[in-house]
Amino acid sequence: MVAARALLWVMSNAHAIVMAGIPQNNLSLFHKTRFMVGDACAYIETDDGMRVLIIRDIEMDRARKHARADKVYCPADFEPDEGLSGDREEATAQALTECLVRGGITQVTADRSLPLIYAYMMQSAGIELECDIDLGIADRRCKDESELIHLAQAQAATESVMREICEMIFAAEAGEDGILYHDGQKLTSERVIFMIDTAFLRRGATTPHGSIVACGPIGADCHHRGAGPLRTGQPIIIDIFPHIRDCGYNGDCTRTIVHGQIPDEVAKMHAAVIEAKQAAEKACKAGVTGEDVHRAAIDIIQKHGYSVGLPDDDAPDTFCSMVHGTGHGIGLDVHEPPLLDFNGPELIVGDVLTIEPGVYCKAIGGVRIEDMVAVTNEGCENFNSLPTGLQW
Repeated sequence: MVAARALLWVMSNAHAIVMAGIPQNNLSLFHKTRFMVGDACAYIETDDGMRVLIIRDIEMDRARKHARADKVYCPADFEPDEGLSGDREEATAQALTECLVRGGITQVTADRSLPLIYAYMMQSAGIELECDIDLGIADRRCKDESELIHLAQAQAATESVMREICEMIFAAEAGEDGILYHDGQKLTSERVIFMIDTAFLRRGATTPHGSIVACGPIGADCHHRGAGPLRTGQPIIIDIFPHIRDCGYNGDCTRTIVHGQIPDEVAKMHAAVIEAKQAAEKACKAGVTGEDVHRAAIDIIQKHGYSVGLPDDDAPDTFCSMVHGTGHGIGLDVHEPPLLDFNGPELIVGDVLTIEPGVYCKAIGGVRIEDMVAVTNEGCENFNSLPTGLQW
């Protein structure tokens, strides 16, 4: 009971913030504790700033050294009268609830990621539960110095693979049928994606969400992964977004290239996208909204004569449009708030974003260029250094 009495002493208020789950899956919980583990754990933050972590017993020593917590306990420290379940997640939920009860906590605020089992246990014990939809969102958006370093390094690794792949494609030979060949074998989307996967493995990274290598008309679907052979004289969208294992952060970079002769319409599409990207970056700074940045991009797209939004069902294949937002937040997740789109929120210092305008045409394919930027008071810092042209 010594641990319980100590916790009673620190929990002097009747309210606390609670987060729970498995940090490997619940990245908001990981961000709060900065402790990666594959087992269930629970986090309590009292109104006077005390941070308590309940975690599996074999992880306690490591958590005491590395987790952002003032007190570390295991579920057995808060075993209820009826005992703990043999299921680890249920036992953690039981221990969290017992801890709160012993500490005199009658009200908790949870974030949007709280698993239902924890809510059920707390409410069954008479603890009042409130969901704060915005809890933790600003914290994850406002990247600290270490996170900015991790993201810059992640993007550097992403660019190194992008350069390797683009140079390989440009060195390929075109057969009489227009199909590209490398080392005597056809270059297909599937083969290049495999090359991307292995290139990242050599760099200590993985591609859990896959990659995009989409050639020609197939690229008109902006999220099509690509399939079949790559061809000379057609736009090839290469979009790669790896997960860096050591730090847990992600890169994200897109380039569109053309092997051989560049079709005139592709060159026009590319010019519009480059100018839209420049306009979006110029508009990007703390205090403006995600919608402001998006409008800066689509104004340029429309100035070049292209449309914005999905085509109508009866639209001709020559219809060309920007069908998505201008970008998104990035960090522990590849896609996280804020969005650079209609109704996008006000940007804050420390937001790290992708800027990725693109235009798409069923008859031709797509052109998209994507860089990563960090928002400052004065503007934004671009983490990319690769060329953005169709040919290097």
